[in-house]
Amino acid sequence: MKRATANTPAKSIAQSVDAVVIGTSAGGLAALSKLVEGLPADLHQSLLVVQHVPASGPTQLADIFQRKTALRVKEADDKEMLCAGTLYFAAPGYHLLVEADLTLSLSQDDAIHFSRPSIDVLFESAADAWGERVVGILLTGANEDGAAGLEAIRRAGGITIVQDPDEAEVPAMPLAALQRFSPDYILPLRDIHRLLRELE
Repeated sequence: MKRATANTPAKSIAQSVDAVVIGTSAGGLAALSKLVEGLPADLHQSLLVVQHVPASGPTQLADIFQRKTALRVKEADDKEMLCAGTLYFAAPGYHLLVEADLTLSLSQDDAIHFSRPSIDVLFESAADAWGERVVGILLTGANEDGAAGLEAIRRAGGITIVQDPDEAEVPAMPLAALQRFSPDYILPLRDIHRLLRELE
């Protein structure tokens, strides 16, 4: 499959974007670190992340990533209004959704692909909420979660990015997406980071 690069995009990322949703699993902490380091505090978008974590007990993701980025970092709260320049992590044991009024919602519905939080749930709700004004990014991971959700973002007119499986620590998740559809970009992390810095 031909890989779109930052210089030869399948679809321009210059369109107005309100939010970026990111999904990852095994190998995700290192990949996410490379994406968010150096992003400006005045970023115009909200970033929402599902990182597969055990359902029991709190995580330290917000604390860990607050030391890596100038963005405000927090665990998502139910009924919270989204703010630009903020990186939200899904809470352990809860699906994270975006409502039509752009508030966040937490759900304990059944796990998807053995995962709660589920990437598919976040991505599908983001597609409904923002349509063409959302960017979906699927990174390294060990199952198929996120592939259907990223395809939903594509159908809604949003921009879809898959980490190059040749670079991914665990390529199953990117490969599952590529088996379903052709995303706008298939890129290594350094080029995904560059695109995020170019968002308007």
